[in-house]
Amino acid sequence: MGPMGRQLLGLAVAGLTLATGGAAFAELGQPAPWEWTLQQSASPVMDNIVWFHNFLFVLITLITLFVLALLVIVVVKFNARANPVPSRTTHNTLIEVAWTLVPVLILVGISVPSFRLLFLELDVPKADITIKATGKQWYWSYAYPDNGKFEFDSLMAQDKQPRLLGVDNEMVVPVNKVIRVQVTGADVIHAFALPAFGVKIDAIPGRLNETWFKATKTGMFYGQCSELCGKDHAFMPIAIRVVEDQEFASWVETAKKKYASGGASTYASAAGPTQ
Repeated sequence: MGPMGRQLLGLAVAGLTLATGGAAFAELGQPAPWEWTLQQSASPVMDNIVWFHNFLFVLITLITLFVLALLVIVVVKFNARANPVPSRTTHNTLIEVAWTLVPVLILVGISVPSFRLLFLELDVPKADITIKATGKQWYWSYAYPDNGKFEFDSLMAQDKQPRLLGVDNEMVVPVNKVIRVQVTGADVIHAFALPAFGVKIDAIPGRLNETWFKATKTGMFYGQCSELCGKDHAFMPIAIRVVEDQEFASWVETAKKKYASGGASTYASAAGPTQ
């Protein structure tokens, strides 16, 4: 191996070390430096998304290696030096049947878990709590119609960590409960996305879309608007705090008083993230 080859190998090893080292520092519910995998799962839907991703990764790796092996065989066995008199064969029934049926079987094998996952995401089970999330320029408002019909705004807080993800008022939900989220937009199209829960759905003005999640772990979970919605698109994070039932009940009683008396923050009274 020449000097250039050793340098390239060293760079590859260093990159792999940084990537795998960064993954070790990954935190639940938020991105991590040098993260190259999906966020840790915290819901049944995300569990299925991770499984499907890994299944496809193995499948496409095997297909790529198989095609590479065929190319190597062609290069080695059928070059002009090794095969000076090429075959004039134009048809091979067995190969033609195989290269038709095998891709069909592969696509069927992919479609079955794919449709099952789509059905799991779109078929909202009987909900324990319903929350309405409204995307606005450029923050979110959350309403709890099942718990006293209070509503509050959630704006990015520049003095909170993680950077660009901390907010002044988090959405709070109980653990191991089915949360139905009704999503709409007040002005332009936004998107409600939370990677750890496997949730991503558009918030469209005049339309009420619906998604769900069931958080299986307590803690803070962060997402962002994932639709290009305007100049402050990058500054409207989503923060969901998952707590035990007793803590959630206590928070609801506090929230009823706080937000019923106009305690919710408003965009007009808070400095915008770019100001």
